[in-house]
Amino acid sequence: MSRPWTALPEKFGSWKGVHNRLRNRAADGTWEKVFTTLLARADSDGDLNWVVAVDSTIVRAHQHAAEPSRAPGGQVI
Repeated sequence: MSRPWTALPEKFGSWKGVHNRLRNRAADGTWEKVFTTLLARADSDGDLNWVVAVDSTIVRAHQHAAEPSRAPGGQVI
C-alpha cells in the first residue's frame, strides 16, 4: 500500500525536503553505495546463496515478429 508524501510524520520535517533528499541521494549514487556495501557484508558473512537467480524480465515483441520473412513475390525465405 502506498502513501502520499504529505502523509509523512512531521518529525521528519517537510515532505518536500525529505523527497528532495531521497531524490538527490539516488542521483548521486548514495543508495547504490549503500546497497553494494550491504551486499558485500552479507556475502562475507555467508548470508547469500549465489546459486539461485531469478530474472523476471519481459520483452514484448511486435505482433508480426514471429512470422517468417517473405522475399519479393511472396515466397518464404
